[in-house]
Amino acid sequence: MTKQFYVKIDIPQEVVDAAYEALSAASKSGAVRKGTNEATKAVERSIAKLVVIAEDVDPPEVIAHLPLLCDERKIPYVFVPTKEALGKAIGIDVPCASACIIREEASGLIKEIVTRLDQVKRGTQ
Repeated sequence: MTKQFYVKIDIPQEVVDAAYEALSAASKSGAVRKGTNEATKAVERSIAKLVVIAEDVDPPEVIAHLPLLCDERKIPYVFVPTKEALGKAIGIDVPCASACIIREEASGLIKEIVTRLDQVKRGTQ
């Protein structure tokens, strides 16, 4: 499957795994906003610490605004391959297009993810 137009960088698998782990840890304490509407509101209010976006969302326009909004607010975001795996990571039985962590529950993991994302972005620019 080809990448959607909003996916500008390839995320290494270890960063994807770390994002799932951070979401799972944060969801146990209620520090996760599930779904595109909730993630968008958290980014607009600048309370999101990390936004996770699925690559296989159809239609892509549903979440295409999130990377732009995150860049504008300087909030880190990461792409994951499937919305099914994203839903499982946050503990729900249905696919999820996007989610975000709103508190520093997994702050060490989030810092590691942000560091790796910066390295990946510098390598592609």
